[in-house]
Amino acid sequence: MFLSHNEVMKQSTPPLSEPERQGVWQMFDRIAGRYDFLNHTLSMGIDLRWRRRLAEMLPPHPELKVLDLATGTADVPLAFCQHNGDVAQVTGMDLAEQMLGQGRKKISAAGLEQRIQLQTGDAMQVPAEDNSVDAVTISFGIRNVPDLDQTLREMQRVLKPGGYGLVLEFSTPEIPGFKQGYLLYLRHILPQLGALVSGDAYAYRYLNQTIESFPYGQDFCDRMLAAGFSDVLAEEQTGGIATIYRGIKPHQDSAPIAS
Repeated sequence: MFLSHNEVMKQSTPPLSEPERQGVWQMFDRIAGRYDFLNHTLSMGIDLRWRRRLAEMLPPHPELKVLDLATGTADVPLAFCQHNGDVAQVTGMDLAEQMLGQGRKKISAAGLEQRIQLQTGDAMQVPAEDNSVDAVTISFGIRNVPDLDQTLREMQRVLKPGGYGLVLEFSTPEIPGFKQGYLLYLRHILPQLGALVSGDAYAYRYLNQTIESFPYGQDFCDRMLAAGFSDVLAEEQTGGIATIYRGIKPHQDSAPIAS
C-alpha cells in the first residue's frame, strides 16, 4: 500500500492541531490595511506571478463571466482584467468588509469599476444562481473555510456546464533540501516577520498551521472529483510552494475523470 504525499508529510513532521476556521474573516479585517504589503513582501513578489498564471488558465473563450470567492483586496479580479483580454466581468465576494473596502480603492485607481464588482458573500453559501458563470476561482482562501467540500460543491453548482473551477492554494514542496528550507521559513521566520509588521501574531501563526494541515496534491484533486468536477489537474508553482488546481463542470452526459 502506497502513502500519499500528505500521509508521508504527516509521518515526517510533528502533528499540528487543526486551526479554528469559524469567523476567520474577522482576523483578515483586522489586518486589511497592511494585507497587500505583507502579502507581496513576505512572498517576495512571487504571488503576483501565480495570479498571472491563474488568469492564463481561465476558459479559452471570449466575454468571460468570472466569480472570485474569498476575493480579499481584489488582487485576483484585477489580475484577471489586466492579464486576460477575454474577461468581461468579474464579481469578487468575501465576508471581510474591510478587505473589500481596500479592494474597491484599488479597482477605482485602476479604472476598472465597469468590469469588477465586489460584494459580501460566503464561499460556503454562494449568493449566485446555478449555472451562471464561466469560471469560479478562489485563491489562498479555501484552506480558511470551515467546510472545504461544501465550498467545492458550491463552486461546481454556480458554474455553467463546461465551466472551470480554479483553486490557487499553498502546498508543501517535496524537493529534498528545498522542502526543509521552506518549512523553516514557514514555521519560524514568516510568523515572526508577519507579527512584527502586522502587529497581529495570531494571524501568522494561523497561516503556518493552515498551510501545513491543508490537503494538497492528489488529495485535493480527489476532493474536487468528489464534488463533481471532471478533468481535474494540479499544476505546481515555484517548486510546489503553491499549486493551481483546475476542474471542469461536466455536461450531463459526461462522467467525471481525473487527468
